[in-house]
Amino acid sequence: MARATSRSCPCGLPASYDACCGRFHAVGGAAAPTAEALMRSRYSAFVKGDTAYLLRTWHPRTRPARLDLDPGMRWTGLEILDTADGSAFHTTGTVTFRASYRGGSLHERSRFERVDGAWVYVDGEFPDQ
Repeated sequence: MARATSRSCPCGLPASYDACCGRFHAVGGAAAPTAEALMRSRYSAFVKGDTAYLLRTWHPRTRPARLDLDPGMRWTGLEILDTADGSAFHTTGTVTFRASYRGGSLHERSRFERVDGAWVYVDGEFPDQ
């Protein structure tokens, strides 16, 4: 797993944050083209504490009324383990990933759907539990 530098995107891809997930985070910015790109951008939003983006990209039927992030949480890396569907040719997709944080990791299989043409996070399950 690549170690993020101050110039690389938190999602683990080699591009800069602005050229990678930052372009999705900007209000009115680009929409993530795939379920995996949305998942990566949501991970980066957790790293950056961008609750507005997280809520904006959450499916309306499963979105919480509010989201309170732990300011002490330090995310340290993202590993994509598997993807199914979720391309421009699909209406649903899943991304299985491991997100590491100081003191542990989260293993989740996330479900995504398109709403009005844009990918949104629906929900997730935890395969290890």
